[in-house]
Amino acid sequence: MNAQFDFSGRLANLCDKLQAEQVDAVLITKVANVTYFSGFNGDSSALLVGKNFRRLVTDGRYVEQARQQAKNFAIVKQTEGISKKLAEEIKSAGAKIVGVEANVMTVAQRDYLARELNGVEFKSLELDTLRQVKDAAEIDMIRKACAIADDAFAQVLQFIKPNVREVEVAAELEYFMRKFGSEQTAFTTIVASGVRGSLPHGVATDKKIQSGEFVTLDFGATFNGYRSDITRTVVVGKSSVEQRKMYDAVFDAQAYGLEVITAGKSGKDVDAAVREYLKTSGYEKYFVHGLGHGVGLEVHEEPQLSRMSKCEHLLPNMIVTDEPGVYVENFGGVRIEDTVLVTDGRAEALTRSPKTLIEL
Repeated sequence: MNAQFDFSGRLANLCDKLQAEQVDAVLITKVANVTYFSGFNGDSSALLVGKNFRRLVTDGRYVEQARQQAKNFAIVKQTEGISKKLAEEIKSAGAKIVGVEANVMTVAQRDYLARELNGVEFKSLELDTLRQVKDAAEIDMIRKACAIADDAFAQVLQFIKPNVREVEVAAELEYFMRKFGSEQTAFTTIVASGVRGSLPHGVATDKKIQSGEFVTLDFGATFNGYRSDITRTVVVGKSSVEQRKMYDAVFDAQAYGLEVITAGKSGKDVDAAVREYLKTSGYEKYFVHGLGHGVGLEVHEEPQLSRMSKCEHLLPNMIVTDEPGVYVENFGGVRIEDTVLVTDGRAEALTRSPKTLIEL
C-alpha cells in the first residue's frame, strides 16, 4: 500500500466546483469531508476554503494533530466557540458568497453566522459527490478493510452454534476485526437470527440462536478511516427446502448484480435489473431496500444503487455494495453483500468470504 492520498487533486476539484457555483469560499463542516479534503480526522472542526486560502479551524485538543495531518492548511485555533471563530475567518477572507453543507449544518449555526455576517450570502453546496470516484490509495485502504472483515468472518464461524446469543456473536466479530487491524467497526454490527432475520437492520440482541435458524451477519471494518461492508447469511444445522430456495434466489441475484454493476450504467438501472431478476424466483416483493450504496470514509455515501438514485452514470473506481435481500415476516431473511469495485466490465468483489450456503 504505497499509494498516497492526492490532497492537491482533491482541493483542485473543490476549487473548480467553487468557480462553477460562483461562490467565494466554502465552509466544510461534515467530518468525512473535512478528512477527505485536509487529511485531518479529528472532530469539532471545520474547513474554510477559497481560491487563495485554506484554513482549518479547531480547538486546543487538536492543534498539534491538525498540524501533522493537514499539511495544506493554515491551522486556526478557536477558544470561544467554533461558530464565532468561523465568522471572524469569513470576514477576514472577505468572502461575500459562502457555500455551506446545508444538509449537515445546524439551523443554530446557520442563524448565528447570518447574524454575525450581515450581507454575506450562504449557498447550499453538495460536496459528497466529489468523493465518489476513489483514488489508488483509497482503494488500497478499502481492500485492507475488506480483508480484515473476511478474516474475522472465518473466525466467527467457529463460534456460531445453538444457544449462543446474538450479542456474543457480534462481540466475537468485533474482537477479531480489532485484533486483525480494524480501528473501529464500520457501523453497528448486525446479527439477526431466526424470525429476526426479516429485520434488514436487526442489530444483535440477547436472543439465543437455535438449531435450524438462519443467522444474518452484516458487519464491517475500518482501516485508515476507510470502511468495508459485508453481509453473509448462514444456517445453524441443516437447511430446510424453503430456506434453500430463499437462499438460492438471493445468491443468484447477488451474482447477477456483479454482472450488471458496470461503468456507464445508472444507479436506478442497476437496481431495477436485479429487482427484475428476483421476480423469476417469486421473491421480488420481499426485497425492500436498494441494491447498494457507496462505501468510503462513510459506510453509506454516494452513489446509491436504488430507485431514487441520482447517479446517472457509474464510473470506474467507484466503490459500492451489491446486497440484495429477501425478508419474510415470521419466517426470517437472507442477505448477501459484497463491497465491490466498479470497472468497465464485471464488478470486482473486494470482500471474498464464501457465499455458497454454509451449514454449521
